[in-house]
Amino acid sequence: MSTRSGTAVSPGTETSTDVEAAFSRWLTPVVEPTDPTGPDARAHGAVTLHHFGYVRMLTCEAGPLRLVRSPRSAPRDAGDAVALLAPRQGTVRLAQDGRGAAVESGELALTDLRRAFSIEQRERGRLLVLRLPLHALHLPAVPLRSLTARAVTPSEGAAALLPALLPQLETAGSRVPPVLGERLGGVVADLVAGLVEDLAADAEGPPGPDRHPLLVTILEYIEAHLGDPELSAERIAAAHLISVRYLHRLFEAEGVTVGRLIQRRRVEKCAHELARRSRVTPSIAVVASRWGFRSASHFSRAFKSVHGHSPQEWRRLAGAGAEGWVTGV
Repeated sequence: MSTRSGTAVSPGTETSTDVEAAFSRWLTPVVEPTDPTGPDARAHGAVTLHHFGYVRMLTCEAGPLRLVRSPRSAPRDAGDAVALLAPRQGTVRLAQDGRGAAVESGELALTDLRRAFSIEQRERGRLLVLRLPLHALHLPAVPLRSLTARAVTPSEGAAALLPALLPQLETAGSRVPPVLGERLGGVVADLVAGLVEDLAADAEGPPGPDRHPLLVTILEYIEAHLGDPELSAERIAAAHLISVRYLHRLFEAEGVTVGRLIQRRRVEKCAHELARRSRVTPSIAVVASRWGFRSASHFSRAFKSVHGHSPQEWRRLAGAGAEGWVTGV
């Protein structure tokens, strides 16, 4: 299929008829096209790119279309960027961070372009996509993992203003001079930042009886990284794009600090392993190191604070079949 990349429609505007290539080049690198009509088929349509300062607006008329970024395809130099999807005609199915959403015409949805996602249009439609650098939102502590792949119905605040502004920008994009384009890009970034802030405010309420979805994700992350001696509140917060302060807020309802939880879970894993009866019994130092303890003395103190016995006593009691020790973790 032919491509007209960089066609001089006007300053700051480009067009392409190779839909997948345009998305991969203009939205985020290394997007894998997966067209449901066949392994060799390509999405038919057109993509137009408008530059508004550091904000890119892609208008796509195509379908069926499916764009996938798998975990293995995410490049290290993808950059810190977020995309706002605004279907103008048809339904877009978006999946990321373990969630899926059907985004209808007039609704909005966020995608973190640094991580795996999929965008699908099963029929021909019209889609607007804004690409913004994350730093332009001035919200480094916002937990984006809790906000992605959610259909937002505009009702008030920034979410209500964006659907009215975006079609105007789409229509006038090819006629906007660069200086004015930069100003408009700043306005758009402020509105998206307001939208993200509104969504985050709803998500950041004190955790209630039911666990916050982000907390569930964090607990799973902790379990998967217990053996890493570098696991810490700072690393957990950075991995989930939140502040350390907000991380501690999430754990208030758990009745335990992040550090205490990590230590307790490590001790429980060690206790389970030390109580296991097998022909090959690893040394206590090996077990402690396997579950993230760097110091033998620290491990011994931590173990005794949880179980009331030293690791040596625990192993001896377990071997003797004494009551009071637990093998299930």
